[in-house]
Amino acid sequence: MAVIALCSASGSPGVTTSAIGLAMCWSRPVLLVEADPSGSSGILAGFFGGTHEYEAGLVELSYSPLEISDALRDVVRPLAGNVSFIAGTRSHTQAVGLRDLWGRLSTALENLESTGQDVIVDAGRLGLPGSPEALISLSDLTLLVSRTHLPALMGARSWAEQLKGAASSWQQPGMLLVGEGQPYNAREVTKVLGLSVIASISDDAASAAVYHRAASPHRKFATSPFIRSLRAAAGAIQQTIARRRDDLVREVTS
Repeated sequence: MAVIALCSASGSPGVTTSAIGLAMCWSRPVLLVEADPSGSSGILAGFFGGTHEYEAGLVELSYSPLEISDALRDVVRPLAGNVSFIAGTRSHTQAVGLRDLWGRLSTALENLESTGQDVIVDAGRLGLPGSPEALISLSDLTLLVSRTHLPALMGARSWAEQLKGAASSWQQPGMLLVGEGQPYNAREVTKVLGLSVIASISDDAASAAVYHRAASPHRKFATSPFIRSLRAAAGAIQQTIARRRDDLVREVTS
């Protein structure tokens, strides 16, 4: 089982939409965790368009007297197909109170191996109060989501410099680009930020709206550049994690 965290350095590059889109295109059962400290559920308000009421989520998980692994069963809800989710906080003020949850949740997510599920974490914007730092640090792969124009890359630069340092706690940092070539491409972004671009997602507003504001899928949605890029991104992410695990095995056995 792999845990993948998505986050951003500044602005709104599409972390939640990317997380939902990747989950919907994932080849294995996947659990989507809404850990964005800014509050409000992008799934309930966006993907479902407000048609589903909040029932339980991270707040109830943190207060549960049960072990986290047992309490997960009470807060996980179906999204679509083989995708399930845990709703995030309803207010940014609640996020600060979840500080003690993240480490325990990370351990429980790692132990989902027996269920055959992967996990995608929407970690929101970095540096906010209540940011799920422990969850990010223990993820197999953490992707800094960014658009490719200059303001976005300048916002990502300070975080990228920190992540390249020896003191970084992230196991494997990388970049996920939204709208590659507008105007900079993956090679140029890697050169400037020093982080590998793992995948890119098409900037296809009409298709993305299906996931972030419950728009009706257009006639060519299933074959749109957005969906094709999500499928390619999901494959690239899985391959990146598999390669790293193979490298770790070789290091141990050599």
